[in-house]
Amino acid sequence: MNIGILIIGDEILSGKRKDGHFAHVVEALASRRLELAWCRIAGDVPARIVQNLRETYASGDLVFSFGGIGATPDDHTRQCAAEAADVAMQRHPDAVREIEAQFGAEAYPRRILMADLPAGSVVIPNPVNRVPGFSLRHHHFLPGFPQMAWPMMEWVLDTHYPEMRDLAPESEEIFTVLDISESYLLDLMNDFVARYPDVRFSSLPHLGVDGVRRIEFGLKGRHALVAEALGFLQGEIAQRGYKMQAGRVTE
Repeated sequence: MNIGILIIGDEILSGKRKDGHFAHVVEALASRRLELAWCRIAGDVPARIVQNLRETYASGDLVFSFGGIGATPDDHTRQCAAEAADVAMQRHPDAVREIEAQFGAEAYPRRILMADLPAGSVVIPNPVNRVPGFSLRHHHFLPGFPQMAWPMMEWVLDTHYPEMRDLAPESEEIFTVLDISESYLLDLMNDFVARYPDVRFSSLPHLGVDGVRRIEFGLKGRHALVAEALGFLQGEIAQRGYKMQAGRVTE
């Protein structure tokens, strides 16, 4: 199961607010030896949110969605999640209990609207103000506020996916080839990928401030396979007469 995130909000796309979710999710997953497979950012346009959710529902991926689950006119995520799943909106009794417990009589008539969730949802407890998020089809819809969303994401992982740990590649090797452009090693790269399909391969070209071209190669996978693949790739590059150095490109 791949893991993705959907970040919703015009303020992110306009630059009025800087996103912090991406970096935090990468770090939180890394602490469990998991990796983020993809990230999407969508504005507050219902049709676009629905389109994204239909695609991600169909993927079967584990998805965390941040933002848009409030009750203001620019919050569309709850309704879009229902439309994309072809289910109705219903007032969720667990969400009602949480909101009433926090706000009492002041839950009505407006705050209680946040208890209207897609049919079949399971609530995600909010440790800050008890207005819950919700889960539907391996999608977990969280507030945009980091102080609420991040502990809620941790709760989802601990509660619903405790077995999802140590799935990231065991080993990563990075080295840099000096004074070369990618075209000179393209045939070798294609041969490498064919020989080692289970090793994740990356090639990042760099043009240094000194005008010298460099390529940073990255290999990820099981320890033994990465070690074998690294030996093959570096050996072939050395035979072609190019110089290498360990680690990432530094300017």
